[in-house]
Amino acid sequence: MTVYFIGAGPGAADLITVRGARTLAACQVCLYAGSLVPRELLAECPPDARLVDTANLNLDEITAELLRAHEEGHDVARLHSGDPSVFSAVAEQMRRLDAAGVPYEVVPGVPAFAAAAASLKRELTVPTVGQTVILTRVANRATAMPEGEDLATLGRSGALIVLHLAAKYVDRVVDELLPHYGADCPAAVVAYASRPDELIIRGSLDEIAGKLKEAGVLRTAVIMVGRTLGAEQFRDSHLYSAERERHVC
Repeated sequence: MTVYFIGAGPGAADLITVRGARTLAACQVCLYAGSLVPRELLAECPPDARLVDTANLNLDEITAELLRAHEEGHDVARLHSGDPSVFSAVAEQMRRLDAAGVPYEVVPGVPAFAAAAASLKRELTVPTVGQTVILTRVANRATAMPEGEDLATLGRSGALIVLHLAAKYVDRVVDELLPHYGADCPAAVVAYASRPDELIIRGSLDEIAGKLKEAGVLRTAVIMVGRTLGAEQFRDSHLYSAERERHVC
């Protein structure tokens, strides 16, 4: 058997990849995070599949379910929200499977920041304005940030910063980024990106915290800060330039 870590996408059920949906349809067991993964996706599972909501399970209990399926010879779909490559907690699951000799594969999904950018109708990298995107979070009581990855340090780059899991700490985000980005820097928050209840909040860095609190957003949101969010006057990309030589072997 094989465990498939599948990116379920940011929220809308139809944003799972074709490969993800096909893999889900072929697995006899599906472990999913019920608080984050849309239940509509479970309709892709075989009618007789065993469905396990992991929202209230700890790592040991999740691992036990994976090992049980392995012993029974069943392929497993392990559905994670967004994309497994960032902030998905799959690394510790993979480590457990490696130790147990259980094979696994990863099926990428649409990450939350990509869905947020789509909702904002913005390219996050704009010629001459910004070519770097930093994906990060803030320290909290559960998990500290490694040395050198605090916002005050990352903010020195001036690059577009995308923050996951940070809505509750928006005041700290603003305080640490203001010295580097300035009060007038464009900022945006997209909560529940791609879902029917999606909420978009735009403003300058010095006003985004107030707007976020007024909207009552505390979780399931992506915060973005950077000049590319408001870029209008910029040079066209060389990619489609008429001056670009297109017949070089």
